[in-house]
Amino acid sequence: VMKFRRAQVLLILAVLSFLLIHFHFLHCSNNAPMEEKPSTVHILILSSWRSGSSFTGQIFSQHPSVFYLMEPAWHVWVKMYQNTAEVLHMAVRDLVRSVFLCDMSVFDAYMSSQKKKSDLFQWETSRALCSPPACDSFSRSDIITAGNCRTICGKYPFSKVEEACKTYSHVAIKEVRFFDLKVLYPLLTDPSLNLKIIHLVRDPRAVFRSRENTMADLKRDSDIVVGSQRTKGEMGPYNTMQVICKSHVEIYKAGRQATASFLKDRYLLVRYEDIVRDPLARAAQMYRFAELHFTPELQRWVHNITHGKGQGAQAFDIGSRDALRVAQAWRNALPFQKIEKVQNVCKDAMDLLGYRLIQSEEEQKNMSLDLLFAQN
Repeated sequence: VMKFRRAQVLLILAVLSFLLIHFHFLHCSNNAPMEEKPSTVHILILSSWRSGSSFTGQIFSQHPSVFYLMEPAWHVWVKMYQNTAEVLHMAVRDLVRSVFLCDMSVFDAYMSSQKKKSDLFQWETSRALCSPPACDSFSRSDIITAGNCRTICGKYPFSKVEEACKTYSHVAIKEVRFFDLKVLYPLLTDPSLNLKIIHLVRDPRAVFRSRENTMADLKRDSDIVVGSQRTKGEMGPYNTMQVICKSHVEIYKAGRQATASFLKDRYLLVRYEDIVRDPLARAAQMYRFAELHFTPELQRWVHNITHGKGQGAQAFDIGSRDALRVAQAWRNALPFQKIEKVQNVCKDAMDLLGYRLIQSEEEQKNMSLDLLFAQN
């Protein structure tokens, strides 16, 4: 009997010990501080080709606190060009996540094992890759042109890309290879990321005209977007525009109208036309959104690069230009018949994003900018 009672006491003590430990840890977990966001801010400039995204990317690239890469997913599309944009979404997303976390080993799957920093697509457009520790010839606070960087900073090893990335408070990527915001939801809910999305759009008529001027440069991308058969013939360029415009509608709806809590204060729509009409105000808005300080040096640079005399005719040209004139040059360059076709395939996007339709050649010539680009 005594042995039985002793066993009962030991059992009760064991149960009580278990309950005490369980409730102790439960209490600690309930009172633990909320998990803090990562200290690094991650910025994705989400756009499409010929939409002013290279210039907008430079607004971030030239900031001394920002590590910037321009379209790193270019490498995915070059390596896996036989696939559709939808199939490549996951590979692009995984690459973008790795870049945000400064893990550049992700490029091993798409580049030679003997790669150099200069093998990275458009590397010279990144001020961070043109200043220490990626290049010792410039200071981090310098405004650095791609031409100067290309000449002086190309010899450094690829390992400098990752080394440089880890020294910045902000990592920004400009990408034109996402067509659905939902693909990015895993990144928006990833606790290791503090992701903010700037959705840059441009008047489809201006995009169409710019694409006409750079058709050869964009052929492979267009084939991936709509399939090589649908890029052929007279309707080929309009088929591509239709897919691009539809993607902007879907991204906008998901970003602006979604009730998902993880999107709150993390999506910003910006129209290129609004940037060129008031560059300083829009740059300030984007910097606030990205938690960046708009320094006097950057204010001067933004003003000067948008009030030059250049025409911005070449692909990826981000030199000084008369930005407002360039933004509406399509009105004089596009025949009204083409404008009508673009408006037809992009009507939903134009309505949603605040671009007014032109009904006649007379309107094409005379409609004021304030009417053409309604307040958004």
